[in-house]
Amino acid sequence: MADTSTSVSPHSPSPLTTAPTLSTFWPVSESEISKVLFNCPNKQCDSDPIPSWLLKKCASVLIPTITNIANLSLSSGNFHPILKESTISPLLKKPTLDTNELSNYRPISNLSLLSKIIERVVKSRLTDHLSSNNLLNPHQSAYCKHHSTETALLYIHDHLINAIGSQKVSCLCLLDLSAAFDTIDHNILLTRLSSWFGIHGTVLNWFKSYLSSRSFRVKCDKNYSSPHTCLCGVPQGSVLGPLLFVMYTTPLSTLISSLSLKHHLYADDTQLFLSFHPPDFNSSITHLQNALQQISSWMTANLLTLNQTKTEFLLIGLKQQLAKIHNTSLIITDSARNLGFIFDEHLTFSKQISLLSKSCYSHIRELRCIRPYLDFKTASTIATSIVHSKLDYCNSLYCNLPKSQINRLQLIQNSLARAVVKAPKFTHTTPILKSLHWLKINERIEYKFLSLTYKVLSNTQPIYLYNLISLQPPRSTRSSSVVTLALPPTSSSLKITDRSFRYASPRLWNKLPHSFRQSNPTQSLSESPISAPVSSSFSPSPLSSSITPSLFHSRLKTYLFQKSFPP
Repeated sequence: MADTSTSVSPHSPSPLTTAPTLSTFWPVSESEISKVLFNCPNKQCDSDPIPSWLLKKCASVLIPTITNIANLSLSSGNFHPILKESTISPLLKKPTLDTNELSNYRPISNLSLLSKIIERVVKSRLTDHLSSNNLLNPHQSAYCKHHSTETALLYIHDHLINAIGSQKVSCLCLLDLSAAFDTIDHNILLTRLSSWFGIHGTVLNWFKSYLSSRSFRVKCDKNYSSPHTCLCGVPQGSVLGPLLFVMYTTPLSTLISSLSLKHHLYADDTQLFLSFHPPDFNSSITHLQNALQQISSWMTANLLTLNQTKTEFLLIGLKQQLAKIHNTSLIITDSARNLGFIFDEHLTFSKQISLLSKSCYSHIRELRCIRPYLDFKTASTIATSIVHSKLDYCNSLYCNLPKSQINRLQLIQNSLARAVVKAPKFTHTTPILKSLHWLKINERIEYKFLSLTYKVLSNTQPIYLYNLISLQPPRSTRSSSVVTLALPPTSSSLKITDRSFRYASPRLWNKLPHSFRQSNPTQSLSESPISAPVSSSFSPSPLSSSITPSLFHSRLKTYLFQKSFPP
């Protein structure tokens, strides 16, 4: 199928600007290859002649040869056919799914180490090109430095909370794509790399060689299928596959923006959200449905499949506002799993906490069963890695939740602490938590929120969170040497607005001691780029460079620990 990405149509929007040209990736130095090699995991492909750990031990002898191979590949624009062979090991998406249903498996490609080394070099250079020329999709959070599921959800959560504060109802639409990575058309992708991202010459030839004539075998237990040629898609399990998918779907953001819809993407998860007053429900939903038809048409034209049966719609708002809506045209759910976090119609997160409690208490019971056979350090490690990791996942969204909901989370941590120290069920837990050096739930939430704020200020990324906060203009006082965030103007008397990032971040940040918030002396705070929305990836940080990430987080934990357990 021919690519229509350069024509101006609703199905294939055109690039907004002409991208700078990228036509060479080489030369590659031995030091770069050495760094890439030792950062690779010790995994091994069936086609690798020697194990990865052995190759690393012989690195001093083999790195010159590997460097030569990489430079020959990149300078000639050819990716050797042997490096395009892969073994696919089907991986069940979730343990609870039916093992006899083939659609429940992910086709993960096991590729040779040499292939991944060259891919990592290419990815590094390609990412530099995209970042330095501001070509990364600002609405895409997957596979981007300083971006995560949590930052994406914080952004969406902020919009939804502020819509509630304005007495609006929001429709959150979660789109589901079927086998998205496996249906990418190579000709469309190559044209897109050229027209949208300025990739030409030898580099474009290299990508053409990399994508074409790939072969794979499927491995089940110790049995292999016969080799098959892959005519479309990017390998799941490859280094470049995720980034190429993000670049392939970049025009989708331009299309959605042209349809006057808010949206955010995380890999193949696409979220649309539209806020409106209840009397405008019918016209707003009609607009959303028309937009979905155009999005579906674009996906069809680009060989992507929108799974209509798994697409979910969630109306979010106050009970009084939702009661004014009489829906007859849309199948609405009262809650939906969004990037592993359950959103409900009032954003109470009650169902999220209920399911989290069920999962955590199950693990705690299992830990109690094996605790007599574990030493203290092992038990503590298991507790942290299995239960605390669940409690901490996207916990910034719990900020300023009602105390009753926070207490439910605290009860989980209390039970976990008793299990680790083998204490009876009703033992007072504050001394136990202090002895374990665990922050209480409220302080863990603050730690995450302040950590994210620090990262946003330091890196000016992700840009969608960076643009939600602004600096307080300096005054002629001793506090002028610290970074203070401006509180946004109050547009609602509803307490729920305190939960949004734009409101909670300044309140928590400004309470920190001055030593945490020293400003950059080379930059005038009154002229800081954070005072207005920006799109550049290279805005200077308003924070002093002396406040390193390790120093900030060390001080922050000490500060919050004293707050959890005052003297």
